[in-house]
Amino acid sequence: MSKGLKAEQYLIGLTGAIMILLMAGTIWGADFNARNRVTKGTLEFGLLTGYWQGNNLFGNAPSSNRNAVYVLPQMGQVLTDEIGTGWAAGNVELLIEPLAAHYYEPFSASAFGGSLVVKYNFLDFGRWMPFWDGGAGMLWTDLGPRIPEQSTQFNFVLQTGPGVSYFLTKHMAVTVGFRFHHISNAGIGERNIGLNAWLLNAGVSFFTP
Repeated sequence: MSKGLKAEQYLIGLTGAIMILLMAGTIWGADFNARNRVTKGTLEFGLLTGYWQGNNLFGNAPSSNRNAVYVLPQMGQVLTDEIGTGWAAGNVELLIEPLAAHYYEPFSASAFGGSLVVKYNFLDFGRWMPFWDGGAGMLWTDLGPRIPEQSTQFNFVLQTGPGVSYFLTKHMAVTVGFRFHHISNAGIGERNIGLNAWLLNAGVSFFTP
């Protein structure tokens, strides 16, 4: 019961905050588009928070009863000029993404680490900037060796998924994303079933110059 309430409260709060920011953006922001704002050399500094829900998509039960809250700071730079045409027009960005997490199912635990993330920004949608990102990294967590899926505290992370940013002002955007998130020890421990999850994340990013 408490697990369901925590997830529901997180999603309600997240949805409310996003709606408030979007309504505020229609008042604050002048009319402009992401194409003119997110160009080669642009720096991005962001802070995302996420709800992590385990799944057994590849038959790796009992991972579906794992739940956590993630905090994901981001620091990135756009590396390329615009490429592609039409709806696929965009550019490539590289981000460093530290992470801190608190697991509350199946018991209280922590995780710390970070990833390198590559993001493709779609620039043909006005103040909306859809994207697809993917990254790889490492983390330490005291879930292991207390769970049957993993026998080591040191693990690797793979993640990928879509998202969208909406520019409230020329320098600030609100972001929502959805990722498939995988944790494993790459066989360096005696157990390596792996942890698979969906990671719903949202936050705010600042762009400069």
